[in-house]
Amino acid sequence: MDTLTIRRPDDWHLHLRDGDMLRAVAPASAQFGRAIIMPNLVPPVVTGAQAAEYRDRITAAGFARPLMTLYLTEDTDPADVVAAHRDGIVTAVKLYPAGATTNSASGVRDFDRVRPVLAAMEDAGVPLCIHGETTDGDVFDREAAFLDRTLAPLRAAHPALKITLEHVTTSEAVQFVRGHDNIGATITVQHLMANRTTMLSHGMRPHFYCLPILKRDTHQAALRQAATSGEAKFFLGTDSAPHPTHAKEATCCAAGCFTAPHALACYAHVFEEEGALDRLEAFASLNGPAHYGLPPNDETVTLTKGPALDLPERIETNGQAVTLFDPGHALHWHVTA
Repeated sequence: MDTLTIRRPDDWHLHLRDGDMLRAVAPASAQFGRAIIMPNLVPPVVTGAQAAEYRDRITAAGFARPLMTLYLTEDTDPADVVAAHRDGIVTAVKLYPAGATTNSASGVRDFDRVRPVLAAMEDAGVPLCIHGETTDGDVFDREAAFLDRTLAPLRAAHPALKITLEHVTTSEAVQFVRGHDNIGATITVQHLMANRTTMLSHGMRPHFYCLPILKRDTHQAALRQAATSGEAKFFLGTDSAPHPTHAKEATCCAAGCFTAPHALACYAHVFEEEGALDRLEAFASLNGPAHYGLPPNDETVTLTKGPALDLPERIETNGQAVTLFDPGHALHWHVTA
């Protein structure tokens, strides 16, 4: 198969930042119809009014159809969340355990303090997106620990709450999602294309560093099987997370992979390797909208296999450079229409 036409995909987990960085990277996601936008700015997007203002900055920067989220804090007003969702300002709420990842200091420490918000969301049909990691213990075990210690009790207390477990990285997470109603999961480019050996072999490779961190190859295999299975619970979420190159290549490097410009080429590469190109449309274009109760996009995109993609090493923005994720091999799928 050298040509594939599918419904235009959506990105159900995207970081666009703000200011100069937003203006530099927003056009790179134009291949996607819609995108769930992460709210972990500094300061974070915590109210409906702030989400509306951020949405306007995003559309002005060149991404036409952002789906906004609110950053859940222990002081979040349930009424504001419900009103913002009812009025079409936000699509979901994002839960960060405090200290788990980039700009998560304002996140949740005491889950009992957000129970009223979660109950209101459950009643009003507001989806919850979760960064599923603990903040203690071995960094490679934190997702699995979160499933047992936090997500299982939360699921039991709020069985009707629609949940997206973001950027799953382990076989345990895949099985948890499969075993519970009202839970879907996004899977990133980097977790499908790489594992911890890729990141650590012959030296630390900072542009593979993200959170949740890359795991061993057996977990990577489980993710590839889930993504290409056609199961409706799994869908595309790049977690594309731009950082200035100097922050990625620092002594204590920033967590995140910038994949937006070539994400579809990367996903197509994986699906071709797995003999599942006929299931790419479900993963990229159909499962996510179904999970969020939205129609799929009417327009289509065409992917054509050809010569190796000629990608820039980085995008320059006002004196700063953002380096693209490099899987370490050529990509041959082009978005041609």
